[in-house]
Amino acid sequence: MIFALAAYIILQFAIALWASRYVNSEADYFVAGRRFGLLMVGVSVFATWFGAETVMGASGAIAEEGLAGGRADPFGYSICLIGMALFLAYKLREAEVMTFPDFMEKRFGQRAEITAAILTIPTSIIWASAQLLAMGQIISETATLDLNIALFGGAVLIIAYTTIGGLLGDALTDMLQGAVMMVALTILLIVLLSSGDFSFSKIQPEQLTWITVDEEGTPESWLSALDTWMVPILGSLVAQEAISRFLGAKSASIARKGCFLAAGLYIVFGSVPLVIGLLGHSAGFEASSTDSYLPELARQYLSPFMYILLMGAIISAILSTVDTTLLAVSAIAQRNLIEPVARNLPEPRKLMLGRSLTLLSGLIAYGIAASGETIKGLVE
Repeated sequence: MIFALAAYIILQFAIALWASRYVNSEADYFVAGRRFGLLMVGVSVFATWFGAETVMGASGAIAEEGLAGGRADPFGYSICLIGMALFLAYKLREAEVMTFPDFMEKRFGQRAEITAAILTIPTSIIWASAQLLAMGQIISETATLDLNIALFGGAVLIIAYTTIGGLLGDALTDMLQGAVMMVALTILLIVLLSSGDFSFSKIQPEQLTWITVDEEGTPESWLSALDTWMVPILGSLVAQEAISRFLGAKSASIARKGCFLAAGLYIVFGSVPLVIGLLGHSAGFEASSTDSYLPELARQYLSPFMYILLMGAIISAILSTVDTTLLAVSAIAQRNLIEPVARNLPEPRKLMLGRSLTLLSGLIAYGIAASGETIKGLVE
C-alpha cells in the first residue's frame, strides 16, 4: 500500500515538473496561458469539485440521514456548477480576468475587489485544510502511521507539486485523477451489488426523505432546510477554485460548455457514494465514523488490489481539490491584494511571488488541518 501510494504521488510530481517548463509568466501560472479545450475544462472543474467530502463524507452522511444527507453532495454542488455555466462562465472568461475579484474591480471598483478577496481567501484555506485532513487520515489508516506524521507528509507533497506546476500541472494531473476516481467508484459499486449483500429492494422509504428529523421526531424547519441547500449552491457559486479552471479555457463558449460537462460528470459519479450510503444502511453496515464509512466498506468487500485502487481514487479527489485551492488563494492574494500596491512588477518577480504565496497558503492550511476536528466540520 505504501509503495503504491508513493508511486502514485511520484507520478503527480513528474507531471508537475513537465508542466513547469511551460510556466513563464503570471498568466501561465494562474490560468495556464488560457490553453484549455472543452474536455480539459470539464474534467478539471469536475475533479476540483469532487473532493474528500464527496467520496468519504457524503456516503456516511447519507447512510445516517438518507437523501437529506446528500443535499450538498451531490445535488447542491451539481446545481452550483449548472449555475456557473448559466450565469458566470461566459461573462468571466469574456472579460479576460484571472480571478473573480478582478471582475468585481472592473464592474464595481477597487473597494469591491479588496472586499471580495478578503472574504474569499479564508474560506478557501479552510476548505484546503479539510482535504489535507482527509488525506492524512487515509495515509494514517492504510500505512498504519501516526496521523500527525501522515498529515505532515501528505501536506509537504501536495504543497511541493502545486508550487512547481501551477494551473497547467494541476489540470494535467486532474485528467489522471478524474479517470482513476471514475473507474474505482464504478468498480466498487459493481462489486457491492454483485456480492448479494446489497439490494435496492431493501432501501426503506424513510431513507428517501429530504428532511432531517431530530431524536424527538421533530422535522427540521423550512429555514434550516433552505440553508442546507443554499450553502453549496450560492455559497460556492463564486469559488475561485472552479472559476480558475474555466478562466483557462480557450474561449468563453468553451468555458460555459466545460461547466455543463463538469455538472453532468459530478451528478453521475457523485451519485455513486449516495447509492452506496443508501445500500449500506439498508444492509445494516455500520462504520466507526461518518468519514470512514466508504473506506471501511471497501476494505471489507474489495480485493487488496482494488482497495489500493480506491484509495488512490480518494487521494486523487483530495489532490485535485487541494492543489487548485492553494492556487486560488495565491492568485487572489497576489492579483487583488498585493499587485494594486506593488505595481509594475516584472514577470519573473510575479511568478516567484505567486509560487511563494502558494507555499505560504499551503502551510497555513496544514496548520488548520493539524488542529481540525472532522472533514465535514471543516467543510461546513
